[in-house]
Amino acid sequence: MSEVLVLIDHADGEVKKPTYELLTIAKRLGEPSAVFIGSGDHGAGVAEKVKKYGAEKVYVVDDAQIKGYLVAPKAEALQQLVEKTSPAAVLIPSTIEGKEVAGRLAIKIGSGLITDAVDVDGEGVTTQSVFAGSYTVTAKVTTGTPVITVKPNSATPEEAEGAAAVEEFAATVSESAKKAQIVASQPRKSSGRPELTEAAIVVAGGRGTGGDFEPVEKLADSLGAAVGASRAAVDSGWIAHSFQIGQTGKTVSPQLYVAAGISGAIQHRAGMQTSKTIVAVNKDEEAPIFELVDFGVVGDLKTVLPAAADKVTERKG
Repeated sequence: MSEVLVLIDHADGEVKKPTYELLTIAKRLGEPSAVFIGSGDHGAGVAEKVKKYGAEKVYVVDDAQIKGYLVAPKAEALQQLVEKTSPAAVLIPSTIEGKEVAGRLAIKIGSGLITDAVDVDGEGVTTQSVFAGSYTVTAKVTTGTPVITVKPNSATPEEAEGAAAVEEFAATVSESAKKAQIVASQPRKSSGRPELTEAAIVVAGGRGTGGDFEPVEKLADSLGAAVGASRAAVDSGWIAHSFQIGQTGKTVSPQLYVAAGISGAIQHRAGMQTSKTIVAVNKDEEAPIFELVDFGVVGDLKTVLPAAADKVTERKG
């Protein structure tokens, strides 16, 4: 059975949930092999984590020669691994960085590329939501080794014990890959909530909040959800751009998406249409968002959201 390379998404060795989802998908295509690009000191710990989700091998690429630069060195390291292992496919998390790595890798190995997949079957056929969510399409790479980026929450992680045999891989990084260097970085202040693009539940607010995101945040915290926003709320200066969901913001695909005071313009739909269950709260019963939802509530979010949060808290108690 051919290997399927899965690029591990992590922060200083802390493996993120989309990695386990990709390993679950990889099992449909072949034998999952995880690729860890990071500090060699974290290799053993990372291997123990991905072992529980079926990783048969863990390639550890020490990033001593890679960190401090942008994504080009990572693409070169993956290229060399692909040439060594001849995998059935390469799966990469659909983050901003992940998609750039995937694009560079596909060019280097002369292969087809599919981005933002929301499903991949055992034959390598992917499902995508395209044209701002207007269509769902299936596609398959027909040239070279398929390189596929998959959105978070596209699969439920399934535990399956793997061998997780650790193999250190020394990548040779060219000078041309080191032309863009990171000169400073600053850790983002933690909100205590899940990362927006990875969250299983998202509560988002729009123009209807009037700038008061307290009801949105209260419901989000009761559900253990991430907070998001529409472009209208961001453009009004009510909330930072890092919370924006839509064509010019972040793309999310949670199990549950709650849209509060959001009209449902096509720009916003593009960023959340692949959510599994969509609930909308809006005073305007003619709002376009209601054409998209599984459940709709016509009402004032400032009344509905706190009541829902109280009920959730009561049930949890």
